Amino acid sequence: MDSKKKNLTVCILFGLLLAVAFLACLFLPKEATSDSERRKLAAMPAFTLDTVLSGRFMSGFETYTQDHFPFRDQFRTLKALSATGLFHRQDNNGIYVSDGFAAAVEYPLNESSLDRAAGRFQYLYDKYLNGSNWVFLSVIPDKNCFLARESGHLSMDYAQLESLMAQKVGFADYISISDLLERDDYYRTDTHWRQERITDVAERLAQAMGVTLTQNYEESVLERDFYGVYCGQSALPLAPESIHYLINDAIRDCTVYDYQNNRTGTVYDMERAMGKDPYEMFLSGSLSLITMENPYAQSGRELVLFRDSFGSSIAPLLLSGYSRITLVDIRYIQPDYLGQFIDFENCDVLFLYSSLVLNNSDTLK
Repeated sequence: MDSKKKNLTVCILFGLLLAVAFLACLFLPKEATSDSERRKLAAMPAFTLDTVLSGRFMSGFETYTQDHFPFRDQFRTLKALSATGLFHRQDNNGIYVSDGFAAAVEYPLNESSLDRAAGRFQYLYDKYLNGSNWVFLSVIPDKNCFLARESGHLSMDYAQLESLMAQKVGFADYISISDLLERDDYYRTDTHWRQERITDVAERLAQAMGVTLTQNYEESVLERDFYGVYCGQSALPLAPESIHYLINDAIRDCTVYDYQNNRTGTVYDMERAMGKDPYEMFLSGSLSLITMENPYAQSGRELVLFRDSFGSSIAPLLLSGYSRITLVDIRYIQPDYLGQFIDFENCDVLFLYSSLVLNNSDTLK
């Protein structure tokens, strides 16, 4: 076979491959979300004269085919391994791996975002809180704070972030917890901290707020592998890990009420544990507004915890110190509605947020 015929054969085969991939994108069943990446996938754009002439159809269709290309996850993994292995890129999709731990590159410090977060907290304070409330603030450093020191990746100044937030939220007493944390207190493949390793953090928060905790926990292990959010986002073949969770009488017999879905539940949601993101077993994930009732409370003290998803796993460890804990996630509920559900009078109030959310505070309502 001469060179012209060889080239023609290669072109025909390549064209057939593209045609098959195109038809597969059009006709194979489509997923609405990517379980591995924890995000919605692009939908097929509307095919109209207006969208075609404006170019919106082709732009949207390109995004659609990228999200629904056959064997997409396998190609993403191959691309990630090539980028980090062959071309020695330090990260893939903003995620890097060092000594088996994956973390997001969080850089630089975004002070305007801190201003926005502080402004939202000030609004809550002015609207609902008064002299009867003891108000606290604590910042959870991202895993990158500890991992970047060892790996040499870019990292913002987390100490400066804490200092700035303490200054900007001047109405709250600041509780520092960063000295209690290290790399191993976080999941290797996920953003979050490990509940079984933060009992000392809960103890410091409780001491600062003047309550006593019961620390007689039983430790259990979820009977399934856990692949955290960085597995899908990085597309790298990271090894699975385990979720451990702690139980005592208050946690076991606690009643959890979910205002968002108008239902009662338990601290550990085993249905969510078997779902797409097992970390959501902790208080059923990042719900907008929930209460935890402690049937063994020795006092009538109550805590209102403004939080992000990190709060889901530490709130149970604070339960033995309070008769009720109300968790509020203002990423999912407008602050103006809270007065309909919460009586703030004489409650302790803790603003507990991760540096990831504070440095990207557009999600706060």
